[in-house]
Amino acid sequence: MTKINQFILTCLLLCPFWLMAQQSSVSVSGIIKDKVSNITLPFVNVVLKKSADSPMVSGTISNDNGLFTISDAKPGDYLIEVTYIGYRKYSSTLFIGSNSEFIDLGIILLEQDVQQLNEVVVTAQQDAVTGTMTKKTYRVEDNVSQSGGSVLQAMNNLPGVTTQDGQVQLRGNNQVVVLIDGKQTAITGFGNQNGLDNIPASAIEKIEIINNPSAKYDANGNAGIINIVLKKKEQAGLNGKVGLSTGLGALWVRKENLPGIRPQYQTTPKVNPSLSLNYRKNKINLFLQADNLYTETLNKNEFVTRIYEEGTVINQQLKRNRNTNFFTSKAGFDWFMNDRNTLTVSGFFSQESIKDYGDQPFFSGNDGENLRLWQFLEDEVLTAAMASLAYEHKFQQPGHKLNVGFNYTFDREDEKYFFTNTLPTYTTEESFFLIADQKVADFTLDYTRPMKHGLLETGLKFRRRTIPTDMQFNPSASNSVLDTGADGLATYQETIPAVYGNYTYEVKKLEAEIGLRVEYVDLQYDVDPNHNTYQSDGYDYFQPFPNARLTYKINDRNKLSAFYTRRVDRPDEVDIRIFPKYDDAEIIKVGNPALQPQFTNSFELGYKNGWNKGYFYGAAYHRISDGTITRVSTTVDTTNLIYNISQNAGKSYNTGIEVVISQELSDRINMNLNLNGYYNQIDAFTVVNQYPVENTFTADQQQIYSGNVKLNTNFKFGKNTEAQLTAIYLAPDIIPQGTIDSRFSLNFGIKKAIQNGKGELFLNATDLLNTMVIRKEINGNNFTYTNSDYYETQVIRFGYSYKF
Repeated sequence: MTKINQFILTCLLLCPFWLMAQQSSVSVSGIIKDKVSNITLPFVNVVLKKSADSPMVSGTISNDNGLFTISDAKPGDYLIEVTYIGYRKYSSTLFIGSNSEFIDLGIILLEQDVQQLNEVVVTAQQDAVTGTMTKKTYRVEDNVSQSGGSVLQAMNNLPGVTTQDGQVQLRGNNQVVVLIDGKQTAITGFGNQNGLDNIPASAIEKIEIINNPSAKYDANGNAGIINIVLKKKEQAGLNGKVGLSTGLGALWVRKENLPGIRPQYQTTPKVNPSLSLNYRKNKINLFLQADNLYTETLNKNEFVTRIYEEGTVINQQLKRNRNTNFFTSKAGFDWFMNDRNTLTVSGFFSQESIKDYGDQPFFSGNDGENLRLWQFLEDEVLTAAMASLAYEHKFQQPGHKLNVGFNYTFDREDEKYFFTNTLPTYTTEESFFLIADQKVADFTLDYTRPMKHGLLETGLKFRRRTIPTDMQFNPSASNSVLDTGADGLATYQETIPAVYGNYTYEVKKLEAEIGLRVEYVDLQYDVDPNHNTYQSDGYDYFQPFPNARLTYKINDRNKLSAFYTRRVDRPDEVDIRIFPKYDDAEIIKVGNPALQPQFTNSFELGYKNGWNKGYFYGAAYHRISDGTITRVSTTVDTTNLIYNISQNAGKSYNTGIEVVISQELSDRINMNLNLNGYYNQIDAFTVVNQYPVENTFTADQQQIYSGNVKLNTNFKFGKNTEAQLTAIYLAPDIIPQGTIDSRFSLNFGIKKAIQNGKGELFLNATDLLNTMVIRKEINGNNFTYTNSDYYETQVIRFGYSYKF
């Protein structure tokens, strides 16, 4: 049976659910929009009455896209009323006949009530978890205790999200796709995530977490998707926001340096000016967002003890003082040609300049002898530019639209690394230079059509991605530590055409969603023929990635959903990059061009119960991954060097339960509690490493029960003052070849609205008790090592912003 026939058969098997619509009721639908900006309005109240003074007959609220559906209306004469805070009430007579089972009211435009906007203070909050449990949405401005920092720091407070080694994890898994405005970019990565620790949170409007993506999204990211939505307004006239925040970190030394190295950074400054502008007149909407984040940071302060089977013990420290300046900007315009056609042209530009001043001393743990001192300067500039063209055509039927987009991204990684290697008998000075240019072209076509009782989405995407890299080693005349035969040229080439279809069907008690994305990938990695270890390699596949969801509406406040998704995590260019990386003198990272994709099947059962002042959300999930991508640490010679190499480790499992409880305790206090407990297992595996010489590594099965707890408590005081206290506990967990210990932190923030609500002051502190220390234990083929990283976690920030 062909794959197409299998897909059709699956659709037919779901037909019994689709045929349960009640024929005696009429479905009344429409879309709510702002009359001036034409943007859709979510969570608007829509009710049917027999008359203005009579009680409600039926009602609903609009969804995230402004669409509402009253599915149980009976034929007759009605008054429809639409109400939304800050807008004038809309009221109109409505006749519902019996000839049609479906009525589309089209677009209902609401007018802003200017007087009301000046006087009303909105205190209610929408549930972060959507009714279908497919997405959680969090506004960055509500995250008071992390204002003024980076996006990575802002995510640290979000339910279900943890951070480790500069990356975010969802439910204990770092295979997360990070999007900006729904697109993959060079800033956050086209494969594995990166760069989140330097994007200013001040540029962000909201963060969306999607644990079970539909076929509409790219197939990679088995843990889910995080979508970062940048600020952009569409109000008439000139409006915007300016802000400035500053702060200090590393307020005291938590652990003294080993002897003979430069001091750790202390009282490190942070400065973040930001600007958001929007101007709309008639058919043109212009927008500009610009942020600059300058930080000095004790980026790493890692103390390591390595113990080898033959008895050698080495004590070392890796201290990295980092200066970073990250500028990011987005500008463009929307052209509303007419009521049905819109063209958006935008550009995104960022430049990140990093200077790392590092020291790495090595001492014998047996007799205290000074073995070696490694000092380096890493001077890196990351430049990215993206041009986007997006066209939207709206058909006569509300919600029926065609979107066409083209994105071109160019980014350059320009790294210069200078180091001095001092041993008891000699000193050498060496360097290496790396330039990697990434060029990505994406073409997308998306078609959306509301159906009688559902929504059809289909489309295609084509990507062409090329990354030529040039690594040049500059060794000393003698006693060089560089592997001079391992540099040279390499080119990563990736071609991905994909098509998808996704259909959502809804009746009174049931929702069903089924989707299929079919993807072809051709990846070729061309290696310099003179490389001393690796040869050109690559892979290709043609694979289906289905998804399904079934939601049962127990009543208006209780819903139960079941999910299934199949996804893939393709190795990114940095995972297969062949050049040894010497930012750690004796633990050397190397890629692997023979790395294969990791495929994951995910199952989830979710339940949501809502009440007047809160809600409960619970989910049980299970993931099975084949070809797990990880890094393997081995030694292969008598030098005690450790090589950290990318490999496919076989099967792994992630099973757990997530709970979110949100409750308004009083008019002044509300809390959000997130509990996430999971079981991680990595099966025993054997791999063959090629670098620096062929060697075999075998690992036993690893397993652990782990989890995390987060409690966000928000306070509202008089005179427009709000505060937030966040407690985070992370239980011990497994990492490749080892474990990571538990961690705890406490964050606090307070903000006050001034200048009639247009201005805002904030003060916050992260890791108040200075308790966030990363402790790990790694077990290799003939060694173990433990490390404790006392990097900078405690930061105090102060800031001001003004809206106009």
